[in-house]
Amino acid sequence: MNWTFNEVQMLLNKTNGKVVGDLLTPAPVVRETTNLEDSVRLLLETKYRRLPVVDADGKLVGIITRGNVVRAALHIKHAMERKA
Repeated sequence: MNWTFNEVQMLLNKTNGKVVGDLLTPAPVVRETTNLEDSVRLLLETKYRRLPVVDADGKLVGIITRGNVVRAALHIKHAMERKA
């Protein structure tokens, strides 16, 4: 379905004062010190496609995505094939 900007704008005008927090799905937050394997497992075994990454103060420092995981796995696979 292709929507025009005007159609989306008309639909959003009917949100009745909802805020982003009313619509978002609260995802688990991972710290930048979280074990990478644990973060990957969380992404692959749940419905989440991305996880916010925070520092020790809880400040957002980035996002890890399923795409990041796939790219990293391909990079490792190619490196191993070159060594063989």
